[in-house]
Amino acid sequence: MNLFVLLQAPTGVGGSFLSGGGGTILMMVAMFAIIYFFMIRPQNKKQKEIQNFRKSLEAGQKVITAGGVHGKIKEVKEDSVILEIAENVRIKIDKSSIFAAASDANQANAK
Repeated sequence: MNLFVLLQAPTGVGGSFLSGGGGTILMMVAMFAIIYFFMIRPQNKKQKEIQNFRKSLEAGQKVITAGGVHGKIKEVKEDSVILEIAENVRIKIDKSSIFAAASDANQANAK
């Protein structure tokens, strides 16, 4: 008798994923949409802005590297930049290590 009662007891699950669990699929789609619009999309947008900034680098522009070094661009090459950090002190750095324009960073600090 006890086995018969256990077999008839509800499982507590409203439906499985494959057998008519439309709510589960809807919930998964909603979670993916939330992740996409709040995490993935803004990150891709920011990466494109950084790429465009690095493509538009010009000689004479003041920049800040990812390591915090402030300097003025003297020469722009295909994948590197010659940066003057003091009078007659120049270093060669990779373009990808340039973080921001110095004027942009100063405006952000002023806020």
